[in-house]
Amino acid sequence: MFVLHGGAVDISDQMLRTTVAFGPERTMEQDPMFSFRILVDIALKALSPAINDPTTAVLAIDQIHRLLRVVGGRRLSAEGIHDQHGRLRVIHRTPNWEDFVQVSCHEIRATGAGQIQVARRLRAMLDNLTTALPPHRHPVLNEQCQRLDQAIAVSYTVPADLALAREPDPQGLGGSRPTQPT
Repeated sequence: MFVLHGGAVDISDQMLRTTVAFGPERTMEQDPMFSFRILVDIALKALSPAINDPTTAVLAIDQIHRLLRVVGGRRLSAEGIHDQHGRLRVIHRTPNWEDFVQVSCHEIRATGAGQIQVARRLRAMLDNLTTALPPHRHPVLNEQCQRLDQAIAVSYTVPADLALAREPDPQGLGGSRPTQPT
């Protein structure tokens, strides 16, 4: 299973075995990206023409948002194992922040930007994450906001609908805006 190079005999068999999981299927404990994938799939099914249920998609985005806040606040694991002398001996691919955001946003945006509820909920999620997370997490969030703006511009030709779709709303269409005092 492993090909060791350059004096990697210093890594114990036990350490190598802990990097591999065997089982009949993926689990959320073994693969955190799997949780995101399940929620995205729920949103995509809800947005399918056969079901057309944007409210369920918004509920899935709520949970994706919650998970992104947790992941965004963590130091994501390194992609390597070093020996006791600090030399890199094993490289294994783990999802980074950009991977989590991409999986969470790309397909939902591509499928759901034409649903005002979904567009507004995605905007609220991206705005909130940008506010809540450290600056090094912002570039991919800003990129997703730009892509959302582009998708919304293509989907809405009526100026009032375009303005509404660009307005962040944590509920999707959570009712009327509060009136401003005059």
